[in-house]
Amino acid sequence: MSKIKTKLAWMGAGLGALFLRAALSAHPEAIEQYYSRGLFPVLRWLIDYLLAWLPVPLIYLFVLGLAFFLVRSISRWWRRAYEHSWQKILDGLLGAGAFFGGGVFFFLFLWGFNYGRLPIETQLGLELKPLTFSELKEEFAHETEAIKRLRKEIPGVTREPVSAEMLPKGLEKKLRAELEGWLDQHGFSTVGRVRGRYVLPKGIFLRFSSSGLYFPFTGEGHIDAGLHPLQKPYVMAHELAHGYGFGDEGACNFLGYLACIQSDDPLIAYAGHLNYWRTLAADYLQYEPEKYREFRESLPLGIQADLDAINEVLMRYPDIMPRFRYYAYDAYLKSQGVEEGIRNYDRVTMLARAWRLSQRI
Repeated sequence: MSKIKTKLAWMGAGLGALFLRAALSAHPEAIEQYYSRGLFPVLRWLIDYLLAWLPVPLIYLFVLGLAFFLVRSISRWWRRAYEHSWQKILDGLLGAGAFFGGGVFFFLFLWGFNYGRLPIETQLGLELKPLTFSELKEEFAHETEAIKRLRKEIPGVTREPVSAEMLPKGLEKKLRAELEGWLDQHGFSTVGRVRGRYVLPKGIFLRFSSSGLYFPFTGEGHIDAGLHPLQKPYVMAHELAHGYGFGDEGACNFLGYLACIQSDDPLIAYAGHLNYWRTLAADYLQYEPEKYREFRESLPLGIQADLDAINEVLMRYPDIMPRFRYYAYDAYLKSQGVEEGIRNYDRVTMLARAWRLSQRI
C-alpha cells in the first residue's frame, strides 16, 4: 500500500506541476518574479557549485543512472508475484505513471517554468514586428559588412576556412563572461556558472536537425562536438542562455548573437555575425534565389570558404527522421506555450533588428 501511495504521489506531483504551469500561463509577471528571478537562481547556484565541477558532462552519468534504474525497476516488476494478472498490469501502469509524473515535475521545477516568464522584448522595451523584404535586405547588408570587416581582423587568417586551432582557448569561459556581462547590465540574474559541454559522438544532435541541447535534469548546456569551429561559439552561447533561465529559442538565439558580437576576440565576433548572417541569407534566398547566389559568389573568398566548410560539415550528418523530429519538437514547444512552435527560432531576426535600431548601431 505504501508503494502505491508513493506512485500516486509522483503522478499527482506531475499533474499538479502541469496544472500550476497552466494556471500561471496568463501571469508571466508572477513567473518572472517568483520563479525566474526567485527560485530558479537558487537552483542554478546549487547545480553549478555542487555538481558542475565534474570533468565529464553530467548527462552521461544521468543516462547511465536512468538506464540502471529502469532496468532494475522493470526486472523487479517482472519477477514480482501477483495474485491476479490485472494486478500486475495495474502495478505496471502505476509505475509508468509515477515515472512520467516525476519527470514532468522535475522538468518544470528545475527549469521548465522559465518558458512562461515575461518575453525578453517586453523587459527590454522592444517592439517586434516581422521584417519587410526591404528591412531584411538592410539587415543582410549590415551583417555582410560586419563579417567582411571582422574576418580581416582574425590573426593568421587566410583564404582557407577558419580551423579549430584558431578558436581561442577557454571558449566556454569567455562566452560565459560575455553573456553574464550583458545579462547583468540589463538586470537579469547571473547567479551560478552554467557549463557548456561538448558531447560525443559527433553528429549526435546534428542528425536530428539540432546542434545543441540544454538538459534541465543536469543543468548543463551541450554542444555537438561535430560542429564546424565557426558554429561552436554561437551554439555554446545559445545553450548557456538557456542555462540562465531563458526557454524561448528565439531569445536564446538573440542572446547567443549578442554574447558573441560584443567579444573583443574578432573570431568570436565573426562567428556570431556569420551565424546570424546565415539565418538572414536563408530568408533572403526565399525571395530572390538567383540574386542571392550571385551575391554569394561576390563575397571575399575566405568567407565563401567558411560557408562551404560549414555546409560540408552539416552534410556529413544527414537527418534521421527529419519529419518526425520537426513535428515532435514543434509539438513540444507549443505544449510549453510557444505558440509559433519551431518557427520560434526565427524570432532572432526581429529581436536583433529591434535591438540594433534601439541602440542606433
